[in-house]
Amino acid sequence: MARPHAAAIVEDAWHRRVDAVLRGRGWQTRIVAHTGYGSEDWARVLGRVLLTRRNPGGQREDVGASSAQLRSAEEERRGWRAFITAPAMNVPVTIVLGSKRIHTRTDRSGYIDVKVKDHGLPAGWAEATITSVDAETVQAAVMLVGRDQRLGLISDIDDTVISTSLPRPMIAAWNTFVKSENARHVVPGMATMYRELLAASPGAPMVYVSTGAWNTAPTLTRFLRRHGYPAGPLLLTDWGPTNTGWFRSGQDHKRACLHRLANEFPQVRWVLIGDDGQHDPKIYGDFARQRPDRVEAIAIRELTPSEQVLSHGIPVSREELTPSRDRHEKDVPVCRAGDGYGLLQLLRVALRTPAGDGGL
Repeated sequence: MARPHAAAIVEDAWHRRVDAVLRGRGWQTRIVAHTGYGSEDWARVLGRVLLTRRNPGGQREDVGASSAQLRSAEEERRGWRAFITAPAMNVPVTIVLGSKRIHTRTDRSGYIDVKVKDHGLPAGWAEATITSVDAETVQAAVMLVGRDQRLGLISDIDDTVISTSLPRPMIAAWNTFVKSENARHVVPGMATMYRELLAASPGAPMVYVSTGAWNTAPTLTRFLRRHGYPAGPLLLTDWGPTNTGWFRSGQDHKRACLHRLANEFPQVRWVLIGDDGQHDPKIYGDFARQRPDRVEAIAIRELTPSEQVLSHGIPVSREELTPSRDRHEKDVPVCRAGDGYGLLQLLRVALRTPAGDGGL
């Protein structure tokens, strides 16, 4: 292998130092489970192992509080707390899913990303058991897609399901370090649209793909649940240095996720849902040209002129400045509207989906 980038070497040295200091002070490991996905033949189990402090009595700090108190404190806390974490590097982990038991180790940032083959479970929701050294056992939800499933939804998050109304450079900092979870806003009609599309295709997978950090996964999961969005795995990123550079590319992350899902579920055609504030139209359009057999439709939420200014400084979509805006529309239906209600009306036609009982 090529020598790791200097950024990764520095970060790894820092993590090893922090790990040694915290363990010397009695800190132990805690497992954070993320929602995984898979099929009847395999599953991708996701999670992370962190170091956590114990109180003088030998218990973790949150032990002893009622579940209601914990939920209240968790939901009201500022986002910055999610980023004050210490990853547990190279920690042994055991994963049990169905008939399979897998032994592995966390990566350089404490993450667990394991593919479990031949688990023997049917399509639907399942739970994987994750255990690690001196950590409490946790259950990780896993969405298993049936072999006969032909439709799925892939959705962006920022400005697609969550309205930020902030200049793009400030969004991450504001949402992370200032706002509480309950201060965030939904995009009207998007949850309704997702629920109706999934109701018309029972068992269809719902996947959220974002350039946000994995640290925000619990926050985003609670937000989506609270506002009626369908459950599904979140495919996020690990902010910070990599083996190739100081920062990750959000666009590359989305492209990689699209192609991976297309390869993992060759029978599924995807409805790709995003917004025109940044790069979603181009990323989805490029993917539709490269893999037209994997795209059923593209749905783009159009930002208002004021949202466009906050997103990238001008009152029109970036698409308006690109001559090749419609280059993929001949092969794949593209729906554009300002909210989920408008997109749902268009997608019903594009997908030939009848209105639901509670439809518009």
